[in-house]
Amino acid sequence: MTAQLDVEDIDAGYDDLQVLEHVSLVLQPGEIGCILGPSGCGKTTALRAIAGFESIWRGRISIGGVEVGNRKKSLPPERRNIGMVFQDFALFPHLRVEDNVGFGLRRWERKERQARISEMLAIVGMPAYARAYPHQLSGGQQQRVALARALAPRPSILLLDEPFSSMDVELREQLAREVRNILKQENHTAVLVTHDQTEAFAMADQICVMHEGRIQQQGSGYDLYHRPANRFVADFIGQGVIIPAEVQDAHTVKTDLGMIRGEDAIESAPGETVDVLIRPDDVIHDDRSSESAIVVEKAFRGADFLYFLRMDSGVEIMCLAPSHHDHRVNERIGIRLDVDHLVTFPRSRAPEPEL
Repeated sequence: MTAQLDVEDIDAGYDDLQVLEHVSLVLQPGEIGCILGPSGCGKTTALRAIAGFESIWRGRISIGGVEVGNRKKSLPPERRNIGMVFQDFALFPHLRVEDNVGFGLRRWERKERQARISEMLAIVGMPAYARAYPHQLSGGQQQRVALARALAPRPSILLLDEPFSSMDVELREQLAREVRNILKQENHTAVLVTHDQTEAFAMADQICVMHEGRIQQQGSGYDLYHRPANRFVADFIGQGVIIPAEVQDAHTVKTDLGMIRGEDAIESAPGETVDVLIRPDDVIHDDRSSESAIVVEKAFRGADFLYFLRMDSGVEIMCLAPSHHDHRVNERIGIRLDVDHLVTFPRSRAPEPEL
């Protein structure tokens, strides 16, 4: 099967400033990818390179099996058959919803154009708003119209640049799920750029974590959380702490919380000290346990509490517990480990900050 998007080992930048280095991404037809990372990491430059707004210094980009960019040539955006959804929606305020959706269909025959407009409004759940103007819609409704407009011409690939960043936090994940369902219904290939991991988890099949212009790791949200490839990914995805451990054998380490065993082999030799990633959901509140820790701080999250704990050894960890387990600061509580994935890193020379 020919990949719908093939970004192969590209470098890119501005003047003498290199922004992207050895960036690769392959998406099959109907697959949704995400470039996730903090501000300034290069993710928007990568999207602009795919779109054709930026030339690349090396590598190649193909869309639908057609090479659209390399070091020597670059097809302009209008010849790449792409759709784009922007952060600010970019709807035309003087046009009704139906005319915004049909803006890219001006060369279509009138009957086909109107049929496609009606189809897209039905897909995004907006048929009742065909005659409305953008200012009469909520932010979420405007985003759906922007999505319908981008998908109406049937682009080979859809590019979404921080499309939910202006939304309330509660609405972002909901819209991300809705957009994913629409894209899957239409079997569209898409690339989302965001700094918000919740959006990435809700929408993407494959997530590329980017830092300083390089892809640090590509995989599912599950793999990024439970099997981070390096310290940056472990820090950026989710929460957790790093604690010291002594290697017992190729699959086991000894920590202040007890023995931890994993499937993946540990590269360090027995007797050596390594750093182990402990997520809040790896630590279970259990008053029957012989291990205990002092509550240093806590954060109420509705369904659960996030407890910051200090063990007698001085090691600090986090624990996620149901919110009916309401303990006071300075109270001692029982804990036990329930680690499904053993993640180790070579021992850091400097004290490791809390993730």
